[in-house]
Amino acid sequence: MAKLRNLSITTPILFALPLRSAWAVNPVDINKPMMAGDWDGAGSLKFSRGYVMAKNDANFLYLTLDVVSDIGNDSGTNDYYWLSFDNNRDRAITSNVDVNYAAYPGQPNKLGRQKYLGPGQWTGLLSDTSHSGVVQEFGPSPNSDVAHRMWKFRIELSEINVSLSWPLSTPYTYFGFRVKSRNPGFTTDFPSNFYRDFTKLRQLVLSRKPTIPSKDLGPLVGSVGLIPTTKISASGRATTDPGYYHVVENAAFGGTLNLIGNRTKLQQLWSAGNRKYKVEIAGPGGGSFSKLISNWSNYRWTGSTYALESFSPNTYGYYQMANPGTDYSIDDLLIQFPTTGLLPGLYSVKVTFYIGTSYTELDAQVLRLYIDNHVPSTVIESVKHGRSEVSACAIETIGAAPDGLNFQITANDPEGNLRSVSFYATYGAGLSTSIYTEGYTAAKGNWAGFTNKLIPASGNWRPPQSCAYSFVLVATARTTNGYSWIGKNNTHRNLTLLVG
Repeated sequence: MAKLRNLSITTPILFALPLRSAWAVNPVDINKPMMAGDWDGAGSLKFSRGYVMAKNDANFLYLTLDVVSDIGNDSGTNDYYWLSFDNNRDRAITSNVDVNYAAYPGQPNKLGRQKYLGPGQWTGLLSDTSHSGVVQEFGPSPNSDVAHRMWKFRIELSEINVSLSWPLSTPYTYFGFRVKSRNPGFTTDFPSNFYRDFTKLRQLVLSRKPTIPSKDLGPLVGSVGLIPTTKISASGRATTDPGYYHVVENAAFGGTLNLIGNRTKLQQLWSAGNRKYKVEIAGPGGGSFSKLISNWSNYRWTGSTYALESFSPNTYGYYQMANPGTDYSIDDLLIQFPTTGLLPGLYSVKVTFYIGTSYTELDAQVLRLYIDNHVPSTVIESVKHGRSEVSACAIETIGAAPDGLNFQITANDPEGNLRSVSFYATYGAGLSTSIYTEGYTAAKGNWAGFTNKLIPASGNWRPPQSCAYSFVLVATARTTNGYSWIGKNNTHRNLTLLVG
């Protein structure tokens, strides 16, 4: 079995009076009134004209600018907002990286998105597909019974470059905003001059503390990241329910994994003084267990900031459970370990608790995890015009219909953990056209993909126009770290095609 390397985390992160987002057990419906209950328990931060409220799940940040001082219900977009995020979290404005959201003129419920070019300078509105949104509301909120202006946002986490799967820190971003009211008249920036100077942006710490239904939790190890251990089959692959935080189907595991304890069970163990445990791993083929040694860090909330705490086993390879009553960035974390050094295959991971400080076993659970950090192979085997191979960088003339090209492509994952295949062409100024796509279904089982597949199966593919083309083949893995999909591979071939 491949050896695990130790994981050491030493990089500190600055936390100064952050806005702490709360976990959204159900996706927040920003179209529902503020008082309908979706925002109950949200994280809150006061500013001079009202409050910022935040929740998040694994896909979206839900944020409200609750402007309790704006009690004038004037129409249109004379009342407006700016909402900015420091996408690379360096507290400096980075051209074409950092993002600003604002309302479309005359359309308060349409979210506009642009990139910073410099202090107080932005691109035009971006036109790429986005699942983010905004809804303006005028009415009462949990912060004031007097009707007032609110802006409710649903921000896709990928747009602000945040992922809950970060192994080396708690997920966070920096943000600032402006709210403008015509009646009563005010313009308030938080913090002052934020759109010209990112150094004072406020930190927003996202939650990765989902409430997993008790019935789905394993008896000792409740989940791997967001995935309940009861949703992992004997083959070591996971399938979660439709609509779950992270929907997976027959998914393998990879990357850095967090084994999270069953909260109720850990509380019982702690109260009884049974806090010593061991983690072991056995490789493919049913080998014997050996101790799994890993060092990791977790962020503990002190009441005003997050403090980094390091965890590691003692000299003999035993761990001490963290107090389940303490507020950590990842609560009930038993071990965090990297799997990138392991060969693909079905592993067994065993967690054993002991009575007090003794070596008498009290309780144990064995997980079977299919670990696969390999990415699928992607090969454009051939591009043919009729019977002739078209070499890379060639200039080829395509005659009248039905003349065209056909391709042979390979997207193969020997371990059977292929998730999707996309073959497309890019051309011109940001244009693209799909040639072939295929995705995973349960009927495919452990899908390994294909080799030398003829595309199209019959006839020819014709280019939309004369242009330089890049033919791109992308294959993604059906592998998760418990929070998100990981692993993909791509290749491309460039040609110039002239349509005769």
